Amino acid sequence: MQCWDNGYIAGVLSGEIRACRWVKLAVGRHVAGLEREWCYRFDTVQALKVIRFIELLPHTKGRWAQKQERFTLQPWQRFLVGELFGWVHVDTGLRRYREAYIEVARKNGKSMLAAAIGLYMLLADNEFSAEIYSGATTEKQAWEVFRPARLMARKTPLLLQHYGLEVNASNLLRLEDFSKFEPLIGNPGDGSSPSCAIVDEFHEHKTPDLYDTMMTGMGSREQPLMVVVTTAGSNLAGPCFEKRDEAQKVLGGVFNDDRLFSVIYTLDDGDDWTDPGVWIKANPNLDVSLSADFLQAQIASAVRVASKQNATKTKHFNIWVGARSAWFNMEQWHAAGDNTLQEADFASDAAICALDLASKIDLAATGRLYWRDIDEKRHYYWFPKFYLPYAALEDSKNAAQFTGWASSGFIEIMDGDEVSFSQIEDDIKQATITVNIAEVAYDPWQATQLAQNLRDDGITAVEFRNAVQNMSPAMLELEAALAAGRFHHDGNPCMTWNASNVVAKVDKKDNVFPTKQAPEQKIDGAVALIMAVGRAVYGDGVDHLSDFLSNAL
Repeated sequence: MQCWDNGYIAGVLSGEIRACRWVKLAVGRHVAGLEREWCYRFDTVQALKVIRFIELLPHTKGRWAQKQERFTLQPWQRFLVGELFGWVHVDTGLRRYREAYIEVARKNGKSMLAAAIGLYMLLADNEFSAEIYSGATTEKQAWEVFRPARLMARKTPLLLQHYGLEVNASNLLRLEDFSKFEPLIGNPGDGSSPSCAIVDEFHEHKTPDLYDTMMTGMGSREQPLMVVVTTAGSNLAGPCFEKRDEAQKVLGGVFNDDRLFSVIYTLDDGDDWTDPGVWIKANPNLDVSLSADFLQAQIASAVRVASKQNATKTKHFNIWVGARSAWFNMEQWHAAGDNTLQEADFASDAAICALDLASKIDLAATGRLYWRDIDEKRHYYWFPKFYLPYAALEDSKNAAQFTGWASSGFIEIMDGDEVSFSQIEDDIKQATITVNIAEVAYDPWQATQLAQNLRDDGITAVEFRNAVQNMSPAMLELEAALAAGRFHHDGNPCMTWNASNVVAKVDKKDNVFPTKQAPEQKIDGAVALIMAVGRAVYGDGVDHLSDFLSNAL
């Protein structure tokens, strides 16, 4: 039987095909799925069925249309289509994926591919009275997907005859069951029941209204599919960048969402966008639908005129303007996790406790840091704890994941609308019965009274202001320890999420400070960790803990 991916997976994994880390993670996710014993399997026959349908469709523009050629999927496109349609449930045979986030630079044929997928969903998906929508913020953009779908149908008489398809001015209609494919503009309102929704250039959307309406309308369908195809943009506060962040976290293993397929074609950090050797990472259709000469001309113009550089990077190399990379290397972070790590094993060690109580109406974090010297190298061990008021569990954008973590014991839910600092204080005091807490590091902005209460009970509380001169050295030491395998944590998924949200603000002297891209991307646990490392290494922590431990024992 013909291989559905044409060697694409092996080529990416071997490095023969140059790909960015997000493509490698997407390919690795497929391979890992094949090796798992779980409720999904990969159906090569089904994948090839969709590919063959698409490859019967004609090109609608350019030299291929002039020669009346049919659509030939490139290896990366075969991979995408195979992934979306080949994974099925073992028992029901229904598709695994309900959402797809596909981000790729311009001129790589994404709208044509989306149009072909839409036609398959309209005609060959065995969905009665199917509703397919091509949604966008403007009529022009909505037609970027619908127009090629309409032209492909018009240019294939056998398709029209076989499926009884009627090509109208503003929709495609299958008369047998009134299935339809039509463009959709702006916020459509309730009432639609899409079996497939294609959102083109999602980065142009200022709100998630269209996306959310389509998703909520899919409830009556057995195996609906939401497809986002987009290039990068500049609105870091918009719904597209939020979805991209979710996609990256799924690919990176921060979140587990078996129903979301994600792939992002872009450059890696450190790549030189003027280097022809890396162009294919963001442009998998290089020298197919997009010529290297065209890209070279665009780059030459951008180099001459600095004001063009952001647009060139965004549209042709799929780089979000103004976006900053996560500070922690999440592959290294996952490797450092050990859910068998028990704090009880450190009963004879001293600990630094750190607090980040930035808000009383959202997530708050504490944690205890231990260390041991192994082969003359210092290893750190981190045990975090999170608190959340009940109101935030209901109202937060992160409510779904908070609920899941709370049910698994990774977050402690507090009654009411606010975090109870007195309960955190009591927990610390209670912990001193079994844990050698040498000191508690706190930022005075929210925790001054709590710290004074601890002192009144004989617990050492040390002020640690969240200022760059304190945070930068600690972040650099933590980064080095993580890279060298000297940092270890207990695998708390809320902590992993916090770590993944940290981006670094860099000043003119190359000092770094932890921050985040959006308010809902919490970093409280990471800040507490950085504070603890700062006290352990760059304060008077080492000598202080040694003295404390010798006296305590």
